[in-house]
Amino acid sequence: MTIVDDDVDFALAAYREEGEWQVAELTHDHVGGIDDLAAALRRLPGDAGAVGMVAIDEDFFVLVRVAGPRTRVLLSDITAATEWELAASAVEFLGLPAPEDDEDDVEPAGDLELLSDLGMEAMDLAVLLDDEDLYPDEMLSDVARQLGFGPLFDDAVGLTSA
Repeated sequence: MTIVDDDVDFALAAYREEGEWQVAELTHDHVGGIDDLAAALRRLPGDAGAVGMVAIDEDFFVLVRVAGPRTRVLLSDITAATEWELAASAVEFLGLPAPEDDEDDVEPAGDLELLSDLGMEAMDLAVLLDDEDLYPDEMLSDVARQLGFGPLFDDAVGLTSA
């Protein structure tokens, strides 16, 4: 399914400039695919690259991290690739086979260690992704909090900081 503006819950970039976290909104033009998202993130300054956080239709999210020429991707639910262009782009970027249409096991795909050097270990991210009671915005809020920009993230997406 092609993403329309109503489907995008939010598309944000986070990066550190001179040691301070910054959060910027990305336009919906940047969420057509992983290459578009990575290109937008590369234009941002950042001491350790930039992290893109995109949530779609309260269904799934994509994390993209660029640092220099390297792009790392995490898709919260591989089954979303059967319905959503951005998720299919993530699966293709990762070199994984497309999931079957009738597959309903919610499993993440990609690099669980993409945020390890920023303060969120792979195991913590895996535990968060296993919590079926959380929506993508709540998961990403937890990620942002662990990385040190929780209030900036929550303000940008309209969540009340806890």
